[in-house]
Amino acid sequence: MLTRSQLEALERRSLGPYAAFAAESKGRAYPEPEHPYRTCFQRDHDRIIHSSAFRRLEYKTQVFVIHEGDYYRTRLTHTLEVSQIAGTLARALRLNPDLTCAIALAHDLGHGPFGHSGEDVLRTLMKEHGGFDHNLQALRIVELLEERYPSFPGLNLTWEVRQGLNKHRAPLSPVRFPKIVNLSLEAQVVDIADEIAYDHHDLDDGITSGLIQEEDLEAVALWRQVRREVIRQFPRRSDALRKHQIIRRLIDLTVTDLLQESTRRIARFRIQNSRKATTLAERIIAFSPGMKRLRLPLKAFLNEKLYHHYKVIRMADKARRFLTALFESYLRSPKQLPDTTRGRLKQEDPHRVVCDYIAGMTDRYALKEYQRLFTPFEPV
Repeated sequence: MLTRSQLEALERRSLGPYAAFAAESKGRAYPEPEHPYRTCFQRDHDRIIHSSAFRRLEYKTQVFVIHEGDYYRTRLTHTLEVSQIAGTLARALRLNPDLTCAIALAHDLGHGPFGHSGEDVLRTLMKEHGGFDHNLQALRIVELLEERYPSFPGLNLTWEVRQGLNKHRAPLSPVRFPKIVNLSLEAQVVDIADEIAYDHHDLDDGITSGLIQEEDLEAVALWRQVRREVIRQFPRRSDALRKHQIIRRLIDLTVTDLLQESTRRIARFRIQNSRKATTLAERIIAFSPGMKRLRLPLKAFLNEKLYHHYKVIRMADKARRFLTALFESYLRSPKQLPDTTRGRLKQEDPHRVVCDYIAGMTDRYALKEYQRLFTPFEPV
């Protein structure tokens, strides 16, 4: 059986000198005995998977609201796809895959119902009360809101995982460690893996839904190039199979470019330890200039044809009405809140308590709650 210390020694032998090593972790806000056969980052990874917030991602929107169809990505499947891409990148770059995948699994825990539309609504409603941002909400969940352990609030994750979620450089609680100016290399990998996953998988879902037409994509050079390669190789295959092959190759092309450029940048900036990357203003994990140029038309296409499609706008407007009505109703009458949530009103701003409650909802629960509160014949 491999012990934790043996796993830590294995990291020393197999990872690059610039990786984050579990044995050098800055630790947890609340000290705990180390686990006998898991490193601290492996333990964080497992705590996130077993959290309530992680399970709720199954019924939270990526682009398409959950009842629109069973095929489309949810926030959970997106998270798993990000974790897969980020883990592949980390292993190829000799970074710490356990830390990388832990950050990836937690990176979207703070999203509310109805995707980015829901976040926009909560940001507006909380404008005069501290604001709302899903990255900081993820930190709030793992530091405070999850209730699973008798000795501390939250999940008591390591500083490295929490800092990986902390894109806005907000002070971590308790504040015990030096301020940094950039994300760790592992967190940078997650950030760009997130971008790769949602660009290509939103494209996949957009085509499947019929909101995007493949012939319109011929104007995008990157799509056109890969599509022609796939047609040459599979001339008599179905459109569905060719679509999957195009998406797969687009991901492979961007990941390969990212690996090659990031390897060059690690050497060029002489990154010899994990701290060096966090002191640089410039990102080390990055696409080449050529790939950045190729990706711009694809991102612009998605923005115009998918994210601003009238059907997606309709879903966003529904989200605004539902969540605004729920928020205002709870503030007017806090007795409608569950006992555990209502108990926090004695110590915290009611707006923040209500925001936390709504942000934790799944799409399905938010829709049912709206029906319970505003439909006369719906059971409460």
